[in-house]
Amino acid sequence: MLQTRQMSDVYLGLGTNLGNRIENFDRALAGIAEHVRILSVSPIYETAAWGIDDQPDFLNLCLGGETDLGPWELLRFVKGLEEELGREETIRWGPRLIDIDILLMGDLVLSEPGLTIPHKGLPDRATVLVPLADIAPEVRHPVTDLTMAELLSTVDTSGVWPYDDPATG
Repeated sequence: MLQTRQMSDVYLGLGTNLGNRIENFDRALAGIAEHVRILSVSPIYETAAWGIDDQPDFLNLCLGGETDLGPWELLRFVKGLEEELGREETIRWGPRLIDIDILLMGDLVLSEPGLTIPHKGLPDRATVLVPLADIAPEVRHPVTDLTMAELLSTVDTSGVWPYDDPATG
């Protein structure tokens, strides 16, 4: 008998600061759609580089969707997609063509070498919380039990601003 896999809600964070950043997002979203039914995509935000300051500003967005992949399968998929899109491993927090992070996966709490869900930086990073709160303000963090809107209210958002695409205006 054919078994159907359970769908899980998933929230991903995407960032890029090299090349044509909008095209990088377009290609990443198209690739993600192969295994994630995308239900919402946040506006794009521009942020100063974090960790290493001497690099171009990042564009960031978040998406919400559903997938039947398990957490490790999803991680392998998004890391493979990053590589397929041209990401090369460099220094930690360095410039990158595309970065795709698993932020939340339903109410899953997982902490294993190589994979932590929810993403361990989520409660502290305005670069993720601003776009995530746009699409999922009432979603609760499964460890803190705070909503994304509540978490957002606890961080400094001064380094995150709406992206003004020069191509459209």
